[in-house]
Amino acid sequence: MVWWMFGIVVAISYSWVIYANLVEPFRLRWRALYGDPNYPEGYEIHGIDISHHQGKIEWTKLRNAMINRTSLKFVMVKATEGSDYIDENFYENFSHVRELGIIRGAYHFWSNLSTAREQAYFFLDKVKLEEGDLPPVLDVENVPSNMSVEEFQMEILAWLHIVEDRYHVKPIIYTYYKFKETYLGDSRFDDYPYWIAHYYVSQVQYQGKWKFWQHTDVGRLPGIRGYVDLDIYNGSYYDLEMLTIKKENLEETEIPVPDSLEVYEQNDSIFQLPEEEEL
Repeated sequence: MVWWMFGIVVAISYSWVIYANLVEPFRLRWRALYGDPNYPEGYEIHGIDISHHQGKIEWTKLRNAMINRTSLKFVMVKATEGSDYIDENFYENFSHVRELGIIRGAYHFWSNLSTAREQAYFFLDKVKLEEGDLPPVLDVENVPSNMSVEEFQMEILAWLHIVEDRYHVKPIIYTYYKFKETYLGDSRFDDYPYWIAHYYVSQVQYQGKWKFWQHTDVGRLPGIRGYVDLDIYNGSYYDLEMLTIKKENLEETEIPVPDSLEVYEQNDSIFQLPEEEEL
């Protein structure tokens, strides 16, 4: 009996170690074990998101790619991560998407290893959006273990505000639906466009408003070796165009560098940024 109980404890402990180290950190990247992806019904605007993981893309082939019998309408491109990493294929990918005449977006991958302020200014320094591009995107999928939910929300709002001050548009927030409900449920985030990741389901289970849905990570398209994430836009092509950056959004403005206790306001809520050295 003792040995039987000991075996159960060991099995449970082993399973937890496997989950914590191999499953949880990559929960959005586990591949489906069955067939081709299903395409959500009722949506006509299809796109993809890419990074260096797609390798060198054959753009002449991708130009004529069809997703569920419709042409590619938008491409999200990974740009930066943290405060010191630029995706090695970003500039090439971003330029090629523009040459194809497809609406493009650039996203920043949130890191817990640097502050929101450092990450926001790094993104603004390395990424130059143009008229017709989608608003900046913040990809946030994890919370620092040493930070409360409220502190984490303040950091995310800091990034959003700094970037919004530059482009005069609400940045898009990418996350998976359970993360949104658990960590970004505060009303201060309600006005931001959402790009929700939810795989292998017929519809997004997130009940709030959303603009984009990353519905699978096992897409296949000509010109891309291996898998690629597939996305849909929740609206018409005209709506998608209206979401893009306009000429007036690009008027030269000085990017505000917050002092030690500069206060940002949104929806009658305030928070303060900690004192840091100038970048």
